[in-house]
Amino acid sequence: MDQNLAFHVRNQFLAAWKFCLSFLKREWELRDYPVSIRELENVPGYRGTRFKQYRYLAYILKWGAMRGMGNTQAEALRELDTALETARRNRPRMPRPGTRVPVQVQYASQERVSAHAELADDFTSRILELEWAWLTDKSSLWDFDSDETDDAMHAKIKEVYGVDVSDIKSGNLAEILERIAAARKPKDND
Repeated sequence: MDQNLAFHVRNQFLAAWKFCLSFLKREWELRDYPVSIRELENVPGYRGTRFKQYRYLAYILKWGAMRGMGNTQAEALRELDTALETARRNRPRMPRPGTRVPVQVQYASQERVSAHAELADDFTSRILELEWAWLTDKSSLWDFDSDETDDAMHAKIKEVYGVDVSDIKSGNLAEILERIAAARKPKDND
């Protein structure tokens, strides 16, 4: 039997088994869910310093986004358990083990970024050097830069806009745009 087919059949059986067992109790923990752990391939030449490569991925079968990553299987499982507990706090009811849970896409607000739409477009072009980008109120310099620090981006922002944003440690773009916009406002001469 093909290795991928065997893996798929094993996972389907595990999900069905955990589904049947779920009727024996009302509240479920991580051990009650069908979990799979995969060893991830190392990507040669990977140079991103902020986006660490992990060795293992643990995930709940049939759940699109419920996962944990780590350098060991135990670390990946701990991260998965943390994600499950976060989901438990944010859901009225937990899905039954072994059932399909569709990915729920929620986009971050764009209210703060949209308040400075022209500046955001200019920033995207001149600082990020992109024709366009999906910017939200949670976007940060980290989303667009793989350098170890934001120093080069801070220097570029200061050069282009004359504004120092190096104290904005989060790199939050909404906050950066608000600071640039505030610096551009004419000063009141009272």
